[in-house]
Amino acid sequence: MAGSQRLKRMADTVQRELSELIRQELKDPRLGGLVTISAVKVSPDLGYAEVYVTVMGRELGDDQNEEANKETLDVLNKASGFLRHELGHRIKTRITPRLRFHYDKTNAYGNYMFGLIAEAVKDLPPADATQKDDE
Repeated sequence: MAGSQRLKRMADTVQRELSELIRQELKDPRLGGLVTISAVKVSPDLGYAEVYVTVMGRELGDDQNEEANKETLDVLNKASGFLRHELGHRIKTRITPRLRFHYDKTNAYGNYMFGLIAEAVKDLPPADATQKDDE
């Protein structure tokens, strides 16, 4: 149990510090919109951190956005050495995990599902009409 708490604390710390580093230190214009870190999963040996990012203002499904998201991941993965070095200075641990960036599709998938539900519900009669018919 103590190990999982330690991993959770480390993941939270990595997420907080990386967010700040990306916002303040990375000046690459290819990053585009606002890059946010939605989750971090640290391996039990602290050797790796899987970092899940989203870029605000981009939706799943648009080919241009898909390409821009790939470019953003490419920039982040190429800067992972620099980010790991800076992270090591900030968190002061014996081991600083290697960073692997992934695009988090959760928000885009949620928006897609919301659109499907809205499309299905728009053809239904209003709730008031069905209640009056029952009376």
